[in-house]
Amino acid sequence: MASSNTKAAAEVQEKKFDWHQIKSYLPIISFVAIVAIFAILTGGALITPRNITLIISGGFTLMIATVGVYMIMSMGCLDFSQGSMMGLSCAVVCFLSQYNPILAIVGGMATGAAIGLINAIFHVKGQVQSFVVTMCMMFLLRGIIAYITTSSPVYAATYLTALATNTPLLIGIVVVVLVIAYLVLHFTALGSNLKAIGASETGARFAGINVQRTKIIIYVVAGAITGFAALINAIRIGSVTSQAGNMLETQILIALVLGGMPINGGARSRFSSVVTGVLSYLVLQRGLVMLGFTTEIQQLILGIVFVIMVAVFSERAANQVIK
Repeated sequence: MASSNTKAAAEVQEKKFDWHQIKSYLPIISFVAIVAIFAILTGGALITPRNITLIISGGFTLMIATVGVYMIMSMGCLDFSQGSMMGLSCAVVCFLSQYNPILAIVGGMATGAAIGLINAIFHVKGQVQSFVVTMCMMFLLRGIIAYITTSSPVYAATYLTALATNTPLLIGIVVVVLVIAYLVLHFTALGSNLKAIGASETGARFAGINVQRTKIIIYVVAGAITGFAALINAIRIGSVTSQAGNMLETQILIALVLGGMPINGGARSRFSSVVTGVLSYLVLQRGLVMLGFTTEIQQLILGIVFVIMVAVFSERAANQVIK
């Protein structure tokens, strides 16, 4: 009798084991592990003040742009046009900065918002999957960027590029964006609505959520956020060439997955994925550069890491698909 009771108790404990709870700590564990491994491999050079400054300063644009994509992915959607959207918005910012700084900021954000609106119309109203729409938009915008930079790069005004050395200001801007996004997503119904849509659009409709309107708003807002990130990019880079924003969408996707973001969104989406993921990606990228790996090997390693993290954090049991 005692043996059967012990066995029953063991089965109850086994049922109480929550793998999702364990997974929630994996992004932090991964970040600490990445820092520790590369600190050891580089002989401590990774964690010197100079390299820490380089890591942080290299992530301003990525951190801001990732906020918008996080909202899109929470709905179970994707956006592969972020890199080219950044490039075109940055070109608008650089051009308008020659006339007026406020006009440059508004112009960059309006450009991103307009592109996001076009993506949303084709996806929501045209019922075309988000990754198809945004990939087509990516190639379209790449062509536009290549055309407008054929003769020469688009240069930002000198007063804008002079801010590149003002690291505290740029850090402050990033922190403000993160705080505002966190407050909106955690203390309004928007955050839960996005997760509900990601989990089940049909269920979200029955819950009274206007799915189509929410999707359109989020794509527009995400585009405006990327347009604002283009301002930071213009400050740091100072000009736009045909390669502006190249691979940004891949960097954002890898960063979010490193931060524990389920690629199909839903209830397991956490805003902390933005900060943890971007920092993990920046440390990983910097560490690979310091170890002397070629660009091809770096891409190979990042690809392997991406596949592993997708396998770990995907919500396969929920039978979700990318919308």
